[in-house]
Amino acid sequence: MTAPSAQRVAGKCAFVTGAAGGLGAATARMLARHGAKVFITDVQEAAVSALAADINHELGAQVAWSAAQDVSDEASWQRLLAQAVENMGGLSVLVNNAGIGSLGGVEQIELKEWRRVMSVNVDSILFGCKYALPYLRQQQPASIVNISSLAAFKVDPSYTAYNTSKAAVAMLTKSVAVDCAKQQVDVRCNSIHPAFIRTGIVAPFFAALGEEEATRKLTRGIPMKRLGEPDDVAYAVLYLASDESRYVTAAELVIDGGACAV
Repeated sequence: MTAPSAQRVAGKCAFVTGAAGGLGAATARMLARHGAKVFITDVQEAAVSALAADINHELGAQVAWSAAQDVSDEASWQRLLAQAVENMGGLSVLVNNAGIGSLGGVEQIELKEWRRVMSVNVDSILFGCKYALPYLRQQQPASIVNISSLAAFKVDPSYTAYNTSKAAVAMLTKSVAVDCAKQQVDVRCNSIHPAFIRTGIVAPFFAALGEEEATRKLTRGIPMKRLGEPDDVAYAVLYLASDESRYVTAAELVIDGGACAV
């Protein structure tokens, strides 16, 4: 695919976590194709390095850099954000995409697992926002996009820690957004809440059940009766990262095929 003619984030410099595959990879490609430089991270170092190389090859220029990152490690944020700014020449977009799932009701979940989910899904966003903001202030107008989930609003008691963590992301997003707005800092902060998206996370369902049955089970609460595609979310990130959304902050953008309406 060649770069699109509409360079909607031309000149932007974006830091994207959890970018080795799925939503993170789609987001990195989308932003780069629309004119942004991207610094992408993931615990899967080889995969994220390969993605950066592929983006650079596709676009015929050095527009992507990569690094291994455990987003729950506070020190890694300070180090890698500084590296990203050095590589890209600034920072104007932060996409907090990295996250993990977890199964277990309130009586089953172990404290160790609860803390693991919170460290990756919530602490990482706190660290990202905290340490990115000084750089983002220097590149106003700037944007933070936090990937939450439909699980922030639609509860499954079997996913106690995951539901709670994604709801926390929504409120943390609003806190950052309002804090910046009250300081008259032109850094917007919004959250995206996808339903099931066709990524590696749902691949085991299709492998075990087959296309038709897996789709039926996963979409039973979705009026559109289909899964989303990674680009459905990547286009939403593109909008929130761009100056097209200059008056959008503290918003919850739901991408769920109508699930929240029923």
